[in-house]
Amino acid sequence: MEHIRTRGAMPKFIFVTGGVVSSVGKGITTASLGRILKSRGISVSIQKLDPYLNVDPGTMSPYQHGEVFVTTDGAETDLDLGHYERFIDEDLSALSSVTSGQVYLAVLERERRGDYLGGTIQQVPHLTNEIKARIYGVAEQTGCEVLICEVGGTVGDIEGETFIEAIRQIRHEQPRDTCLSVHVTFLPWVGATGELKTKPTQHSAQALRSKGIQPDAILLRSDHSVPRDIIDKVALFCDVDARAVIPMETAQTIYEVPIILEERGLGDFVIERLGLHGARDLAEWREMVHRLKHPQGVVEVAVVGKYVELHDAYLSVRESLAHAGIANAVDVDIRWVHAEDLESRPAADVLAGVQGIIVPGGFGERGWEGKIKAAEYARTHNVPYLGLCLGMQVMVTEFARNVCGMDGANTTEIDPESPYPVISLLEEQTGVVNKGGTMRLGAYPCKLIPGSIAQRAYNTDLISERHRHRWEFNNGFRDVLERAGLRISGTAPDGSLVEISEIAAHPFMLGTQFHPELQSRPNRPNPLFRDFVAAAVAFAEAPAVVGAARV
Repeated sequence: MEHIRTRGAMPKFIFVTGGVVSSVGKGITTASLGRILKSRGISVSIQKLDPYLNVDPGTMSPYQHGEVFVTTDGAETDLDLGHYERFIDEDLSALSSVTSGQVYLAVLERERRGDYLGGTIQQVPHLTNEIKARIYGVAEQTGCEVLICEVGGTVGDIEGETFIEAIRQIRHEQPRDTCLSVHVTFLPWVGATGELKTKPTQHSAQALRSKGIQPDAILLRSDHSVPRDIIDKVALFCDVDARAVIPMETAQTIYEVPIILEERGLGDFVIERLGLHGARDLAEWREMVHRLKHPQGVVEVAVVGKYVELHDAYLSVRESLAHAGIANAVDVDIRWVHAEDLESRPAADVLAGVQGIIVPGGFGERGWEGKIKAAEYARTHNVPYLGLCLGMQVMVTEFARNVCGMDGANTTEIDPESPYPVISLLEEQTGVVNKGGTMRLGAYPCKLIPGSIAQRAYNTDLISERHRHRWEFNNGFRDVLERAGLRISGTAPDGSLVEISEIAAHPFMLGTQFHPELQSRPNRPNPLFRDFVAAAVAFAEAPAVVGAARV
């Protein structure tokens, strides 16, 4: 039974830092620790502290930051929040994402208003106080028993100094048994000598200790098996209990990490040190991982995008396909397809053999016509198709051009002078200048049409899904498109905005204005992804007649 903490009291705090190299696995570690504690009946919330000066990653290139994850309340956040939500199966909020940009902006706005009464503004105490207020704030708002805070970057990075100092102060302010420091480092393998080296970990722990934080546990990331003598050496030189030095070798799947860490004693160590209670219970999670690792078949799905060489740009899509694969007892093999390749090569060559096609979200002109070709191939060959946000706009544009005879049909994002702007900005959006946070963001309700593919998938008449876009379906073309066979299967409750469209004559060709991938969970896949993969399985078993879907 889940423990309920009295709202207003401070929770226990776990601070996760990283050392040696970036991308060491702090996000998965943090998410896994959350899953371990929640499985023991302990209420958990998670917060990401990012040192970059952007207010949020919303205007950052995927090449810089990967996917932008959007919370229910419309915050554009780091992709790690997606991992957190998927592992602990809880919706997080804007409070769960803190950046240096937000902190500086808040302090400077108060300074401009004169709130500091002419005082000198400094990193300590003004920035550190703002950081602490945000940490304490999410603890208060969520009422969790344990708040896990992950600090982005690597210990020693100059931009992370203020966050580390704020954490040190919290550890000083709170009772000793309420704070725990988990440090995740990397053990490099030296091929010439055939050994793992601990010196970078020692230096990283020393850097953390020099800031006033003694790590309580050290997790050793490695691509090789970590022998006992390495564990003992790290424990000795970093002044950490040997039982709290835990190897974390690269796993077959990220969803296996909570199981590995629990088996190696991290959960027992954490609840003992923090005075918590709860027995191990990862049975349901183990069953999910077993099904993931032992599929009964394979389907190949093409993801057609402009950043496909950077898989993190479509992280939630990739994970949602994995979740849908679990539900359908298959492994979903992704064929990453550059949209631009479809502009120079026949779609039949690029997409030959796939059992499903996804066109994910995105912005900009590059690869647009290639995505149109992907939608056309899916429509005319009965290949299951799922269009996500931009992918729905692609599907609608292709249908308008090639079925309705609207030569030059387009989105005004690509062609402002299109004679058939089937996708356009809402009138109130046309004056947008600042790009950050000006889109339709977060969860909105959607009314489903009875008997549609979408309604059968969700098995309800009203859903709520998350958005991140500016351009919308142009209702001025709604009637003519519907008469030609485009089914509007989901709208805003008042019918004003199109949320989901389908090709009526196709077994499974559906596009959403929202991003269903953002709410998919490994033990609770999004219904559209689940049924899309089921359609791909059916197509693999009995491919439809080529051209049967032509309207």
